[in-house]
Amino acid sequence: MNVNANGLVSLAIITDAVIDESAIRRAVESPASGAVVVFSGVVRNHDGGESVRSLEYQAHPEAQNIFAECCASVAAETGLAVAAVHRVGHLEIGDVALSAAVSAAHRREAFDACELLVERIKLTVPIWKRQKREDGTTEWVGL
Repeated sequence: MNVNANGLVSLAIITDAVIDESAIRRAVESPASGAVVVFSGVVRNHDGGESVRSLEYQAHPEAQNIFAECCASVAAETGLAVAAVHRVGHLEIGDVALSAAVSAAHRREAFDACELLVERIKLTVPIWKRQKREDGTTEWVGL
């Protein structure tokens, strides 16, 4: 867990362990928050009309630093507490690949900031996904 320059807690971790979604929520909760928005990116069983059996995520060696910077920048821009954890390695259908949370005084700002956080993570953090299909073939996504 990191505390950024504004004193906002920012949990920003890339891990191969199962994600504890309640820990991410706790990282942003505060008595001043009237809203806590939690996003869970879950492995689904299909993509682009193809059946998917499992996923494998791999991260660039600098991904952790970029991930932390991404979370800190969203916290600084919004003035809100943010937390996120991304899982790497082998994931099965139903596993959580990304969990992100934001707390705010009101729901709209919490929803908007959580969407900003998730979109920025997906656009800037070098984590790649390989889908393993039901037919045994694999495909790298987002390269």
